[in-house]
Amino acid sequence: MATIESSAISGLKSQIDKVTSDPNGAGGIVYCAVNKNGDLIFEHASGNLGKGRPEPMTADTVFWIASCTKMIVGIACMQLVEQGKLALDDVELVEKIAPELKAVQVLENGKLVPKKRGITLRMLLAHTAGFGYSFFNKGLNDYYGAIGLEEFTGNEFDILSQPLVNQPGSRWEYGINIDWAGILVERVSGLSLNDYFQKNIFKPMGLQNISFFPTDHMKQNLAYMHARAPNGNLSVRPAGHLLRKPLTARTAEEINSTFNSGGGGCFATPADYCQIIATLLNDGVHAKSGHRILKKETIDQMFTNQIPEFPDFGRQGIQPPKEDLSNPLPELYPQGDLPQGWGLTFFLHQHPGPTGRSGTTGWWAGLPNLFWWADRENGLGGIIASQILPFGDGQVMGLWGAVEAGLYQALKK
Repeated sequence: MATIESSAISGLKSQIDKVTSDPNGAGGIVYCAVNKNGDLIFEHASGNLGKGRPEPMTADTVFWIASCTKMIVGIACMQLVEQGKLALDDVELVEKIAPELKAVQVLENGKLVPKKRGITLRMLLAHTAGFGYSFFNKGLNDYYGAIGLEEFTGNEFDILSQPLVNQPGSRWEYGINIDWAGILVERVSGLSLNDYFQKNIFKPMGLQNISFFPTDHMKQNLAYMHARAPNGNLSVRPAGHLLRKPLTARTAEEINSTFNSGGGGCFATPADYCQIIATLLNDGVHAKSGHRILKKETIDQMFTNQIPEFPDFGRQGIQPPKEDLSNPLPELYPQGDLPQGWGLTFFLHQHPGPTGRSGTTGWWAGLPNLFWWADRENGLGGIIASQILPFGDGQVMGLWGAVEAGLYQALKK
């Protein structure tokens, strides 16, 4: 069972404190590491809920985890695959559940053209179905003209109305694919995605601080959203939170009219999220509760490269049209010339990584600079959580790698 040398803990905490104490560092960070038994072998809350705020970050601080939600959708989909209610490669089933995916067209050179093949659940989970994101894809952003497009309104229309930006199966592109996977879960189960998660994943594991609709207690512990200016200055985001609608929905009518975004709608404490990571590490069983959420062979499948035909998918580079949401990204994760892989909702390391990760590691991120990883071989995973826009923040990413490397160095042999 992965544990770390106690002598290393103070040094790791100091690294985090150094970044949060800098006036233009990171404001506040929570960093947690977990083993497959669900033990938090490292946890540190540093800084404050918001720059200039008196309230400290704590282990109870709640973050909008954004695209870290996608991995949970993958779990939900694969539960339904195990039950025979969904299938990874059945176009007809997808189109029966979601006729919109039969009718959707492809945006090419500013015009819509028919798609050449059907969309599968595997394509949605592997980001090869053809959908994009307006904050990464200039063509998609331009298509909406003066009206504009924004994926964080909490309105279903802003997801369901989008065309494809690639022919299905033709390339990997990050986008609303997993929002559509979440819609399939809802329609097959008859539950909202939040209710499905709570019933089939969170409550069986005893998780109380993770939801699409934070409780009043969670909102009291909500971290402030920050913005980093091009000159590096950090401030609390003047416009407030990016994902407002689920935070302000109170009545049943307001909640029911809010889109449950499988692509990025969850709020959580890092500690609760780590319990889900631990379940991936432990071959589908949540050790603390004894609850099995997926079969081992299903976890194996999730950690298998789904796109061997695109070994350089993460080297495409991104020139974002909305620079308040994302920095330009030359690569998703520098790996030299090693081939890259993508599992069922997350990036795969198929070779040992620079921090000490094994070649059986999955990871992904959330827009306001959160990064999680799950290393099955070493039985170690975790998350660094911040609330800073735009994505690709050098301060947070540098700290993520440095502390992760320190954790691997401190692993007890």
